[in-house]
Amino acid sequence: MPLTDLPLAELEQYRPDVLQPADFDAFWSTTLEESRAAGGPVTLEPADTPVTELIVEDLTFPGFAGDPVRGWVTRPRTTGPLPTVVEFLGYGGGRGLAHEHLTWAASGFVHILMDTRGQGSAWGSGGETADPHGSGVAFPGVMTRGILDPADYYYRRLFTDGVRAVDAARDLPFVDESRIAVTGGSQGGGISLAVAGLRDDLWGVMPDVPFLSDFRRAIAVTPGAPFTEITQYLAVHRQHAAQVLDTLSYFDGVNFARRATAPALFSVALMDTIVMPSTVFASFNHYAGADREIEVYPYNNHEGGQGHQWLRQARWLAAH
Repeated sequence: MPLTDLPLAELEQYRPDVLQPADFDAFWSTTLEESRAAGGPVTLEPADTPVTELIVEDLTFPGFAGDPVRGWVTRPRTTGPLPTVVEFLGYGGGRGLAHEHLTWAASGFVHILMDTRGQGSAWGSGGETADPHGSGVAFPGVMTRGILDPADYYYRRLFTDGVRAVDAARDLPFVDESRIAVTGGSQGGGISLAVAGLRDDLWGVMPDVPFLSDFRRAIAVTPGAPFTEITQYLAVHRQHAAQVLDTLSYFDGVNFARRATAPALFSVALMDTIVMPSTVFASFNHYAGADREIEVYPYNNHEGGQGHQWLRQARWLAAH
């Protein structure tokens, strides 16, 4: 597998001039205010699992527009508030089974895994959160759902779910609200970056090979799905290109990175065919926080560092 993008020296200097809507902050402030006002209960029920040495609970919390979102909470059998990792999932995946996500809790953290609305049937063991909001015509997948209007776009709902997951975490008695970090791989990395740009109270953010940044370049040069969902849509709906790019600017990871200040640990793979390395560096190089690092995997595709990156993250959090 050859390098898929610019040489590393050029990536380290890559700072694209990404379109930033004048009403970006107002759009997101109104979105979050409306969803928080919608309310809804946060519930925890014992999970049906043979795991006995950790506490595993079935979480439901209110996301966008108060819609119920599912998740898992896994934590050590100890008392007192603990540092917490809120994790978001990659494209097409769902929360799966309760026993599949034990590593963070086994290391002394509360782990909250958010299900992904309307996804969960492409890989893994399935999701359980519906997306009750419809959209106009779209290419299969979620990348073009509602893409002609920022208010209708799918990722408005999903990014809001991510913010509300942290809201829910802060209200749990066993969570140390001063030490909540967010993470995820690919789409999950994109969600974590969005959440970091929409809040100022995070302990850390760890976007792993993050998706959903520098859209204009990504849809022009990425050879693999799911960015190609957008190019295929535009190949048919030729007259909507400007409108689509305007919508995407409200969800571009670069614009969230410009606002994010939490300590950050990114990762990138230089042979990635799904998330171009330049789009990761676009967000990293625009990241507002001074405490930021990026782990580079020169010979990897979209799998990135896998278990090696988890070790890097765990040690990074310990150092913070």
